[in-house]
Order: sequence, then C-alpha cells, then structure tokens
Amino acid sequence: MARVRNEALAARIAEAGWTQPKAAAAFCRVADEVGARELTVVSRSHIAMWIMGTQPSGRAPHILCETLTRKLGRLVTPTDIGLPAVQDRATDGMDWDADTLTALTELGTDDLDMLHRRQILADTAYSVASLAVPAPSWWKDAPAAAATRRVHSHRAVTPADVDDIRQTTVFFSARDQRRGGTAGRSALAAHLSMEAAPLLSSRIPSEHLRRELYSATAEMTYLAGWMAFDANEHRRAQRYFTLAAKLAAEAADGPLAGHILRAMAHQAVDLNHPGQALDLASASMAADRYGQASWREKALLGIVHARALAATGDRRETLAAISRAERDLARDTGDAPDRVSFFAHASLSHETACALRDLGNLRDAEVHFKKSVATRRRQIYARTHSVTLGYLGSVQIRRGGLDEGCGTYNEALDAMDGISSGRTRNVIVQMQQDLSPVRGRGERQVAELHQRAREMLRTIG
Repeated sequence: MARVRNEALAARIAEAGWTQPKAAAAFCRVADEVGARELTVVSRSHIAMWIMGTQPSGRAPHILCETLTRKLGRLVTPTDIGLPAVQDRATDGMDWDADTLTALTELGTDDLDMLHRRQILADTAYSVASLAVPAPSWWKDAPAAAATRRVHSHRAVTPADVDDIRQTTVFFSARDQRRGGTAGRSALAAHLSMEAAPLLSSRIPSEHLRRELYSATAEMTYLAGWMAFDANEHRRAQRYFTLAAKLAAEAADGPLAGHILRAMAHQAVDLNHPGQALDLASASMAADRYGQASWREKALLGIVHARALAATGDRRETLAAISRAERDLARDTGDAPDRVSFFAHASLSHETACALRDLGNLRDAEVHFKKSVATRRRQIYARTHSVTLGYLGSVQIRRGGLDEGCGTYNEALDAMDGISSGRTRNVIVQMQQDLSPVRGRGERQVAELHQRAREMLRTIG
C-alpha cells in the first residue's frame, strides 16, 4: 500500500517555523536530554520520511510530540501530528494521587541503579500532562491522609532523625552549588531511599514531629529533583519535584510547597512550556505559600513568577513582579530557611536579567547579568556563576559585542572547571550556536573559543 503524506506533521513543523534540518536538530536535543542515544542520529532525511508517511517507531513519536510542544508552547499529541495514539509511560503511576512512600522508595532505588536509570531515561520524557496543579481540596486533605498512613516499623522516630535529614540536605545542597547536580547524586539518592523514606512508615510519636519529618524529607526530595534538573534529566527531576510537593502538602508546609512549585515553574520555563510555567508559578504565589514565606523566599517565588510572565510575553506584569521581588528581598530579616540561603542580590539580578532577556530587552538584561557576576560569592556558588557568565556572553554577542562576548564566554569556560552540570553543558552548546554565524569571518578569537568549547564538550560528554 502506498504511503500517505503526513500533512498534519508537515503543518506543525511549518507552524514552528522550522526547516527539516532544524526540526531534526531540535528533536535530537530532546532525545539527548532523555538519554535516547539511538535517536540522537535523527537527521533531515528522517523528518522527510516521516512527512512522506513513514511511521516513526519506539520512543520517536513521544519525543517528536515533546519537541513540538516546547516550540509551539502548547500540548502536541500524537494525533495532532497524524500519528496513532500511544500510551505515555512517562505518567504511569506518577500522578498526584500515587502512594507517596512507594513512589519515593522506587524512584530513589532507580536512581542508584545506573543501568536501570539509563533505561528509564530512554523510555520517558518530560510530561506536560503531569504539570496540572491539584485542586485546593487535594492540598487541604493531604495532611490528614498522611497522618493515617499505615505503620510498617515500630521503630520510633526522634527529633535527631529529622535533624540528620536536614543536615544531610544542607551538605548536599552546598555541594550542588559548588560542583553541579551530577556530582553526588547517587549518595543523596541512597540516603533518601534507605534512610529518610523508611522513617515515613515508622512510628511517629506526635503530629508535630510527623510534620517536621515530612517537611525535612520533602526538602531532601526536592534537592534530588533539583540536582536531576541541573543534570538535564528532566523527567526524573519532574518526578522528584512532584513527590516533594506531595510531601510538603502532607506536612502542611505551605512555604515549602511554594518553593517546590517555583522550581517546577523554573523547569517549565527552561523547557519552553510558558502556559504551564505560569500556572505553577501562580500556584506558588498563593496566600498559604507565598503569603506565609519569609521575605527572602517571597522574593524568590516572586522573581520566578516574573520569569513565567516574561515567557508568556506579558511585559507590564513582568516588570511589576520584578519590582515586588526587589521590595521583598529588601525587607529580608535574616530568618529565611536554609533552602533559600543561596538567594541574594546576585541571584535576583540573574533571574531579573533572564526575564528581561526573554522580553527582548537585551540592553537591560546585560546590565543585570553584569551586576549578578559582580556581586556573587563565586567560590561558594561556582555553578551558577559560570551559568550567569555564559548567559551574559550570549547577550553580549546578540547585541553585536563580539569581542566582549568572546571574553565573557572564555571566563565562563574558566569558571566551569571541576563542575559537573547539564546546565553548564547547555551554556557551551549555546556558545557554539552563537559563534556559528561569525566563524567564517576569520577572527582568531572566535576560532580559538569555538575549539575550546568543542574540547570541553568532548571532555564532559
């Protein structure tokens, strides 16, 4: 039987404004992100064959949908691109109503099994369908439901157990800031699945201690998600974030729930899901989350809300949100929890610059990126410092400052030494893309920088 041209797929690619080579490149980026190495060789000819009626196989339809979803800013399903409906294994068992303890133990154990983790990554991709925030009634009922969880161990939980979880989280958080999210993940996953998670089903003497335990475990779970996010393992990060938010809800810890929803919004912005990002960021700004947070945490939630607004193109509301975040940080009284100790004026400037950049205001974005670089404690926050330098270099080149941008990019590469992070890798890839249009001009500094970037990518894989 003759193949029938897939007009729906052709229409979506045209709507994205892509040529077939650009569509293939975007597809390969998503395939690489989820560990589907066999699909990173997809080329223009594959796209052409799919448009001409050849059916993509395996995980290709799912990755193709996610690629177009990110570009178009709305959910794209297989039927939207002329393909048969497929089961989305990325969402199996991971909805908001799944058993928290079971899911947490399984996810942590999977993270320890490197071969299994690679298989999970190959089988799943970031799920837009999982981003819907539960109804207010779900959040209200969560603490009571957790309080009746069946006890599987008669070992009594003590305040020292909670302190141990919090101290371990602080240690790994500091390491993440210095070394990147890829370093130390297995050790954190081991502590989470083998030490922290079993306590949730142990005998807890009081409701106050139960909530403290759940809150501490939620922070550790959030950190595991953040490290996965930094490693570009986005579906795994999403699963950890969802579990962390559920634990925070079960602890009735509104500010922590807001903190985690803010991280999910940040991830959605980075993956070009602006509508979902704004929903998540708006949820983080609820009265029982933003309203109960410390001033420093209010500023963090507020500036990510600004980033989500910028992603949707709402200039007026973005600028208003930036101003509110600045006022909130100015009112900081030093009583913020450890999880926001990283967030100071350098971080606020970085996120402000990102929002302005996304609105197209490159001049002011450059100003704020420079302010962030100048004020950050770079030895403590080495990973973020290198990313900020990369973003600054990109903006400078986009504004026509080739010499300055190349100099900044070289500083970024210097700052990446010893860091293991997917986000720093993304900066290097962006660097190559920025330099590609000017490589033919013969500038020695461009050629040297491009070669240095290639060598670093080869080193980090």
